[in-house]
Amino acid sequence: MTAASHVRVDSTGIVGEGRALRAALRDTGVRPWPVIRATLAGTMALGSAVGLSAVAAWLIAKAAEMPSPADLALAAVIVRFFGISRGLFRYLERLASHDTALRGMVELRERTYERLAAAGAGRVLTLRRGDIIARIGTDLDAVGDAVVRAIIPTGVALTVSAISVAIVGVILPVAGLVLAACLILAGLGTAALTSRQAKVAAEAGVAAHAEVATASLAAIESAAEHRIWGTTDESLAEVRAANAKAESALEAEARPGAAAAALLTLSQGLAVIGGVWLAVVAIGAGTVSGPWGTVVALLPLAAFEAVGVVPAAVLQLHRSRAAARRIEELAAPLEGTAFAQARDSEPTDSPDATAASSVSELSLDALSVAWPGMTPTRPLTEALHPGQTLAIVGPSGIGKSTLLLAIAGAIRPHGGAVTLDGAPVTPSDTGHRIALTSEDAHVFGTTVLENLRVARGDVTPAQALDALDTVGLGPWIAALPDGIDTTIGSGGHTVSGGERRRLLLARTMLHPAPVLLIDEPAEHLDAAGQDALRSVVQALTAQGRIVVLVTHHESPLEYAERRVDLRE
Repeated sequence: MTAASHVRVDSTGIVGEGRALRAALRDTGVRPWPVIRATLAGTMALGSAVGLSAVAAWLIAKAAEMPSPADLALAAVIVRFFGISRGLFRYLERLASHDTALRGMVELRERTYERLAAAGAGRVLTLRRGDIIARIGTDLDAVGDAVVRAIIPTGVALTVSAISVAIVGVILPVAGLVLAACLILAGLGTAALTSRQAKVAAEAGVAAHAEVATASLAAIESAAEHRIWGTTDESLAEVRAANAKAESALEAEARPGAAAAALLTLSQGLAVIGGVWLAVVAIGAGTVSGPWGTVVALLPLAAFEAVGVVPAAVLQLHRSRAAARRIEELAAPLEGTAFAQARDSEPTDSPDATAASSVSELSLDALSVAWPGMTPTRPLTEALHPGQTLAIVGPSGIGKSTLLLAIAGAIRPHGGAVTLDGAPVTPSDTGHRIALTSEDAHVFGTTVLENLRVARGDVTPAQALDALDTVGLGPWIAALPDGIDTTIGSGGHTVSGGERRRLLLARTMLHPAPVLLIDEPAEHLDAAGQDALRSVVQALTAQGRIVVLVTHHESPLEYAERRVDLRE
């Protein structure tokens, strides 16, 4: 099961998208005044365009009457004013709206990270890395776009439309009513016409782009594995299929816009025709003068620029709602019987604050795992005791890492059970009685010592150096300018692949959990690194730990008492 299948749902079984977006916008901390300020600036920018059209129409018609230059001087100045103010206020609107959105995104990211940290390891471990990146990257940005591309433009459209109707209504009331009716038809009509299609298209687009990120990252980071097992073509095919879905989603998003553009053009045409006809009749009847009648006839051309943003705003609103729902799912607690109860009672102490209880047996009873659409792994039955090691081998994509997640208690198995001393494993065991070191475990942008303290906060410098010596990094540490207090780059990009892997092995050694699960420990290790891995496993088993390895390399199988090939 995916994480999305565990999130809380409402009485209809569907997560409330509108509620999720409102909650996400509250988390941004955006206050009404910055949004109002940006809307006012946008109104002034677009209102200047409307004013420019109105004054220019009056000026042209008035000039045809051959008045004195003095009668036209003020109008000429006003035209220049509106021409300059349009660009100025457009800049101020962009400045205000993006400042508001970007500040809100910082706050939203911070709160999302806090919820992730409080949700426990089981939440993140159920998601692929590419999906996590998409959710905390693209999806969070989409929530901010709701302010810039939906809320503020809609507010500007309402205010500018009202101003346009007021101007025409003062000159010729019946023409103002016609313009108002056409603007309502253009605004509400396009929104109603495109809303349902835009909702479906936006949801598909958000999911498709996340799938592209997930498939691409998996193909890049597992390129060596795919080459070894001959699955490169399958990996590339997955990326191409995900990209094809994303392209289809983009095409689907464009279809509602085409229908909305047609209705918008029709509404504008009706408004112009109605305005021209009413102006001609009014001028003939002497109700209004020629210049003011020209304003009535031509102002609708500029007024409809405001409602032209409505279809895009509707699409963005649905896209932001879908993104907000995915963010909510990311930090939502796992649901379901013992899993939910265990999560609610999960201790919040760090590994160093609570001593991990001992484990006398880790039992796998016909254990099988699978994601939706995935062939379940073959049932696995093993009983491990302190000091024993189990190695699980198989090609990429067969379910090795997923099997570790089930053993760690982060996800439900497809079949069978995992028990510790006869009791079912739950999410409360993850990170406490069972520790998992994933293949892509993060190396933080801090000192070597603090990176090791991720496993146990009270690790001393002497303990850190002992662990680093065991994994063969003693000479490397000695060569660093500040030893274990040297800062390394975030993600481990300033160290080699082998050094990064050994650093993660040292972190694993320092974790107090009695059961240790290690994903692909031999990746990027040379011959010396393989010897260091052997020393780590031997040291852990000598301490009475239970060690489970998953790998596609043969070398770890040499020092594992038991081995399982998932292909058999």
